[in-house]
Amino acid sequence: MPDLATALLALRPAIAADLPETPTGTVGDFQHRTLRPVLKLQNELLLLVVADFVREHHIPFQGASSAERERLVAELLARNVKLRYTIIGIISGMFTAAETTFYRRHRSELNRRLLELATQRVQSQVTTVAEHLTLALDE
Repeated sequence: MPDLATALLALRPAIAADLPETPTGTVGDFQHRTLRPVLKLQNELLLLVVADFVREHHIPFQGASSAERERLVAELLARNVKLRYTIIGIISGMFTAAETTFYRRHRSELNRRLLELATQRVQSQVTTVAEHLTLALDE
C-alpha cells in the first residue's frame, strides 16, 4: 500500500511549466510544483466554497455583470478572514509532510501567493460560481 505522500502526489494533475528537474527549494518553486497543482486539483471545491460564502453573505452576485462579479470575488477574498482561512485549509490539507514543513517556514509568503492564485482562479470562473449559486437556489 502506498504511503500518504505518494498517494497525495499521485492525485495532483500535471501542469505544464518549465521547471528544473530537481526542486530548488525556493518559494517560487513551491508555488509551481505544489500550490498550482493543488489549486487545480481542488478547483471545484474552491468554487463551491466561494459560492457558499456568496450565498451566506447575501452578496448580490446573480444580477451583476462579469466585471462586477470579479470585483466582488476579489473583495470577498481580500476581506473575509473566515473564507481566506477556509481556502488556505483546503489547499494546505493536500500537502505532504515535507511540503507542510516547507510551508510552515514560509507561511506568510506562501499564504499571500496561494490567495492571489485562488483569487485569479475564481475570478476567471465567476460564471461557474454563479451556476453553483443557481443550483443551490433550486434545491
